[in-house]
Amino acid sequence: MSVHQVKPSEAGAIDKVDTAGTESSTVRTAPRTGALTAKDGRRRRSRRGGRWWTPWLFLAPALILFVYFKFIPMGNAILMSFQDVQPYLGNQWVGGSNYTTILASDGFREAAWHTVILAVGQTAGCILLGLALALLMEGQSRRLSFIRSAAFLPVVVPIAVVAELWRIMYHPTGDGMMNSLIGLLGFGPSGFINDPDTSMASIMLTGIWRGAPYDMMIFLAGLSSVDRGLYEAAKVDGASRFQRVRHVTVPGLRSVFSILFVLAAIRGLRVFTEVFLLTNGGPDGSTEVVMTLIYKLGLEQNRLGVGAAGAVLLFSATFVLTVCVHLFRRRGNA
Repeated sequence: MSVHQVKPSEAGAIDKVDTAGTESSTVRTAPRTGALTAKDGRRRRSRRGGRWWTPWLFLAPALILFVYFKFIPMGNAILMSFQDVQPYLGNQWVGGSNYTTILASDGFREAAWHTVILAVGQTAGCILLGLALALLMEGQSRRLSFIRSAAFLPVVVPIAVVAELWRIMYHPTGDGMMNSLIGLLGFGPSGFINDPDTSMASIMLTGIWRGAPYDMMIFLAGLSSVDRGLYEAAKVDGASRFQRVRHVTVPGLRSVFSILFVLAAIRGLRVFTEVFLLTNGGPDGSTEVVMTLIYKLGLEQNRLGVGAAGAVLLFSATFVLTVCVHLFRRRGNA
């Protein structure tokens, strides 16, 4: 039986045939793969292109309301701050004279100082009381859930109702509710919102009572992210409860503190309703804040341009404060 020997020339021919066959098969299959990939890509792009507008469709009603009732009035207020506004007679461009007028007035400086005091006091009080309430009510018990819901009620109650409630409690006579309570501690009756010496503190107390439960809920959400192992390690090391709060809880809530500081500061700088309903800036201007001053300038004295300039200044101060806190937070995280 003879074995057929393949000559080198034949082997080369076979290799060429195999290689050519492989290349031809590759060439034949490549266009199919490319076609499928392009088709899939077109399908994906069409799907994405058909869905990108869906969230905006749901947001459209709220965005339209925001634009019409907030952003357009803000733009008009900025424009009015450079004009002498004369309703039905036409506005006259006066440049920066409205800003000069309001910055040079003693009433605006006093109102700005009162606003800063009220904002600082309410911010500190709301954050400290909110943290204390959150530490006391942390847990999963049903009783704690009921107590948290009850403590949160001041936030959902309309501010007009809150102001009227505290007006009744601040009745200056000896049989008023707050005077009866401080009488049990041996203190004499106080005028509260009717006394220039105590009116600012009284409004501050009302703001803290209403704002602290809101901060409490945010603190409760932040406490759930604090590592429980750190508490156990600190307890094993002999740390007291106050030391655990100081060295574990407070550092773990650093981001929450920065958020609450911005929110509380903005809430304090924009305070209006409780001051307007409780004292309307009195007595003797002891509780006059920027918002009540703007209201009086614009709607009572018909100096809309000067009032708009005060509103723009207040907005600028709030914006600068927010940016500074954001930059400080980023630097701390870095």
